[in-house]
Amino acid sequence: MKYYIIAGEASGDLHGSNLMKAILKQDPNAEFRFWGGDLMESVGGTLVKHYRDLAFMGFLEVAKNIRTILKNIKFCKEDLKNYLPDTLVLIDYPGFNLRIAKFAKSLGIRVVYYISPQLWAWKEGRVNIIKKYVDEMLVILPFEEDFYKKHQYNKVRFVGHPLLDAISDLKPISKDEFKKEFNLNDKEIIALLPGSRKQEVEKMLSIMLSVRERFEDYQFVIAGAPSLPREFYQKYVDDDVHFVSNRTYDLLRCSSAALVTSGTATLETALLNVPEVVCYRGSKVSYHIGKWLIRNIKYISLVNLIMNKEVVKELIQDELTTDNLVGELHKVLYENRERILLDYKELQNKLGGKGASDKAAMVIIKALL
Repeated sequence: MKYYIIAGEASGDLHGSNLMKAILKQDPNAEFRFWGGDLMESVGGTLVKHYRDLAFMGFLEVAKNIRTILKNIKFCKEDLKNYLPDTLVLIDYPGFNLRIAKFAKSLGIRVVYYISPQLWAWKEGRVNIIKKYVDEMLVILPFEEDFYKKHQYNKVRFVGHPLLDAISDLKPISKDEFKKEFNLNDKEIIALLPGSRKQEVEKMLSIMLSVRERFEDYQFVIAGAPSLPREFYQKYVDDDVHFVSNRTYDLLRCSSAALVTSGTATLETALLNVPEVVCYRGSKVSYHIGKWLIRNIKYISLVNLIMNKEVVKELIQDELTTDNLVGELHKVLYENRERILLDYKELQNKLGGKGASDKAAMVIIKALL
């Protein structure tokens, strides 16, 4: 069978690669053409465009790059028309993917959405587009199935969260060997996950590193994004600030705590049992537009959203100051650690166990047989 997959971000690349592996187990002759990244490319098939050329952050950035975005949409439609897959699989990335879903249906191509856009947070009206153009919605958060059914859309299935699979497959790691491999010192590690896009990394790393003088007993290690070159991070690195690329999970497993930019990484950090402080700061215009649009949720991190309570502290926009960051990091290191780890156990239970990629692949393939 022929599969066309579109993932527009680093997290989509991870989940797309695991889905491709699961499809190959059930359909060994599967042929893939995709928009994604290095992880998907390592599975096999044809990479059409890398997500590093697709990801624009915030309302202003999208507005500035609208011509590029429209050009990419036009190119994708032509490529899809020429390839004519048996199934189009869309992974999150709604502004782009929902336009492609409509076009694919006009060609008679079956459309499966894997990992729902966060319509429960904003742009709820997009449910009507999904009802019209998506044949099957595979969701990974436990409350999303009820959300869609509330909107009379019943072609939805909760398959569990694929991060559980990615994390369960990790090999054991020695903290001492990890430190030796990356020339780290003997101090305990605080991991810094500033994001995957250049704009957000530049904004977040400076404020994250502003706490270092108050935690002299720790060393800080930056998790580099695969989409950004090593040279980009060099200005932040010195004797007690180190850099690790493409080893974020290993870094987290060797860390005492983490400062994490809001996004999928907050959930990854929690599933690896690392107490964290969630950080977010966007441009003032983007933030205020987003705040006006997103009115019906209490939290921004997936950890707190899934648990429906504050498990991890969120420092957002003006609250993200050095003093606040110091105070909250001190709490996760010395005061709230055990409580957070207990909540993390409950979080894992809510996510439905392992096998999300296999379940999703089974649904996708079954309808083609």
